[in-house]
Amino acid sequence: MIIMPRSIAVIVGLFVGLVVIPLAHGVIPWALSTLLPRYGWTEGSPGFWNRLGLMVVALAAALLIWILAFAIPQTPSKVRLGLNPPFLMVRGPYRLTRNPMYVAELGLWLGWAIFFGSLLVLIGFVILWCVVTLIILPREERSLEAAFGQTYLQYKSSVPRWFRKTR
Repeated sequence: MIIMPRSIAVIVGLFVGLVVIPLAHGVIPWALSTLLPRYGWTEGSPGFWNRLGLMVVALAAALLIWILAFAIPQTPSKVRLGLNPPFLMVRGPYRLTRNPMYVAELGLWLGWAIFFGSLLVLIGFVILWCVVTLIILPREERSLEAAFGQTYLQYKSSVPRWFRKTR
């Protein structure tokens, strides 16, 4: 297990949030979109409906920034890297969904699928959603329940996996 000072953890978090995630969820959809025709595009430019995908991308990017802005001040003085987080996040974006990172990442893929008008990017979105929903989240939820017990179960019962219903 690796323990690092807060300053290094913040730098790593910013690097992942501002470089790794945008590259993985921006460059890969772009590359996939070049393999087949782009629906809605004419003369190399996106159509009106394609441009609406940029709104989805912007919302997903804003959510990622909110997560970073929320998490950085809560970073403890020493960070223990491991599979289980040292504390349970229940405020900020975590009040609306238990999985804001996955919501944002899936939002990026959906937005790019709309923007590029790409069937392959849409298939990538569906595959990512299936992997997150069927494999990653059940495993994470079991480990969080084991680590935080009743606290996590109460949080899980009050905050939905994907979206909170608005009143």
